[in-house]
Amino acid sequence: MVGSDVRPTSDRVREALFNRLESRGLVRGASVLDLFAGSGALGIEALSRGAVEVAFVDRDRRSVEVVRANLDRLGLADMATVSHGDAIAFLDTVDREWGIALVDPPYDFDRWVELLDRLRAGTAVLESGRPAAAHPRWTKVHEKRYGRTYVTLVEPAGAPEPGWLPQQYGG
Repeated sequence: MVGSDVRPTSDRVREALFNRLESRGLVRGASVLDLFAGSGALGIEALSRGAVEVAFVDRDRRSVEVVRANLDRLGLADMATVSHGDAIAFLDTVDREWGIALVDPPYDFDRWVELLDRLRAGTAVLESGRPAAAHPRWTKVHEKRYGRTYVTLVEPAGAPEPGWLPQQYGG
């Protein structure tokens, strides 16, 4: 896939992640948000597995161009929107809930609390270089480590419960 200089989610992690989402019946027919899209591999995987739409967001212009090129090459552009900008600013301007949010920021990302306070999704997939800590709006459903990558699935919670959020950023 074009854009291999971006830190992409490994094939092994992507396969395991989507197998888990599919086993829960979450992908087919879903509206998906791919924040920090990079090459667009996660959102494109969602489309290939039956998601009906994906919104890709990345602040890097080159990544946005790569996502558009990958979507065009695969004939998926009509099922997607691609936005250039900050993930949190994007969430502040969009008034909707997503079926699945794929959140894969750089490992030094330090605005988790802000992001999770604004994110509205039935399930969020969080990829980080650190294990999860708690966030009052989210309940951890599953977490798995793949080398130095932690993948955590969270769902909205009504009350504070142990959740996730990379520990360095508190919760």
